[in-house]
Amino acid sequence: MAENKEPLMPGRKVYFDDCPGCRLQQHIDSKDGIPYIEFLFVWIVTLCTALPISSLFPFLYFMIRDLHIAKREEDIGFYAGFVGASFMLGRSITSIFWGMVADRYGRKPVIVFGIISVIIFNTLFGFSTSYSMAITTRFLLGALNGLLGPIKAYAAEVCRPEYQAIGVSLVSTAWGIGLVVGPALGGFFAQPAEKFPKIFSKESLFGRFPYLLPCLIISVFAVGVAIACFWLPETLHMHKESKTGDGTIEALEACSNGSDSIRKNENFEGRGSASKESLLKNWPLMSSIIVYCVFSLYDMAFTEIFPLWTESDRKFGGLKYSSQDVGVILAVSGFGLLVFQLSLYPLLEKTFGPIGLSRIGAVLTIPLMTSYPFMAMLSGAALFVLVNCATLLKNILSVSVITGLFILQNKAVPQHQRGAASGIAVASQSLFKAVAPACAGAIFSWAQRRQHSSFLPGDHLVFFSMNVIVFIGFLLTFRPFLVPPSTDYTIIT
Repeated sequence: MAENKEPLMPGRKVYFDDCPGCRLQQHIDSKDGIPYIEFLFVWIVTLCTALPISSLFPFLYFMIRDLHIAKREEDIGFYAGFVGASFMLGRSITSIFWGMVADRYGRKPVIVFGIISVIIFNTLFGFSTSYSMAITTRFLLGALNGLLGPIKAYAAEVCRPEYQAIGVSLVSTAWGIGLVVGPALGGFFAQPAEKFPKIFSKESLFGRFPYLLPCLIISVFAVGVAIACFWLPETLHMHKESKTGDGTIEALEACSNGSDSIRKNENFEGRGSASKESLLKNWPLMSSIIVYCVFSLYDMAFTEIFPLWTESDRKFGGLKYSSQDVGVILAVSGFGLLVFQLSLYPLLEKTFGPIGLSRIGAVLTIPLMTSYPFMAMLSGAALFVLVNCATLLKNILSVSVITGLFILQNKAVPQHQRGAASGIAVASQSLFKAVAPACAGAIFSWAQRRQHSSFLPGDHLVFFSMNVIVFIGFLLTFRPFLVPPSTDYTIIT
């Protein structure tokens, strides 16, 4: 082991050979370009955890119907909401714990364990034969899959500061794509015995378990990701010695992350006080998390409502689409979202800043949500094209808002607190996302019973409710509530 206990000189960087974080940082410092391999790990891991979250939504309407838990067709949305909420409830309970584990033992163990939980419980969900089994498997999947917070921290730690906006945007890109490709898989491959009778008979495994195939496809992908994670580099600094020539482990960590000692001396005192201060008292962090939670509430509500609305009967204000039609729409919007994030988002973020871009996304979302109920007045190709365009635009706006808030959160805390901070963010977000499907399903079910009301009839009530949430989120992006961090820790660490 190579330890240097001499005083740190200006411009000098120190690494410990037995520290995985130092080894990775030395590799980062020796290369000037974008770390494509490390970013690929970030992308596939995030995609792996995002796919099962919403893959059930295109077929959830039919799954609840086949489980015979709902007495009336109008009540299907109500029961569907609780299945959608169970995953987020489980995740909200354990996210802070997984963040603390990632800060103590490393990002990699939490990431690998989370992927294994996807393999097991996502597959078991496909075998669900009762409503209670569906809720239980989804709850356990959420509770044991704690890698979203660590992978957010990982994305900012695996590259130079000038590329961190790209790294963080990759998380939200993969997340957004997972939330649209997952439903696309669910829409295409659910009920295969009905869609592909020449390939799958009703007596086959996939005929007896009509919702297993999309879950199994995602689980097989997760197996491949788990194998790839064998080569996943660890980013957390874990030094066996607690002291260096400069006196503290934090000074060495700051230096090994590419900061020279001059900048360290200017910023270290503030960094040390930040590390001792409770994250809950870090208002730039907490304000960005709260705004993030509000927009997550809206986003998850839409994710729950959209398939229910498109698949419900015309007499209830829906479009009467099949799960396969919904799968096509979500696949198209997912591809468009990928193109946007890789080409336009970095330029827009640089031009408007994360807060400005979040405000623009919120303002444009309100008229877009207002237009959805009127789409049911159309039919045929015009309707299909319009729904595709509107859904693509909605996803672009949502990802722009969420990515900007991701960036603010990472800037507000130093590296050694980033996992715990992400855990708080994920726990809070998951709690809001647990409430969203249950409330959205209940409102949708109620709206279907008031088609002829004089005030906000039918689905107008549903989309108006989502607009209220977006407007609240927009108001919270202004001072004195949302406060940008005074110190950018993505530069210091």
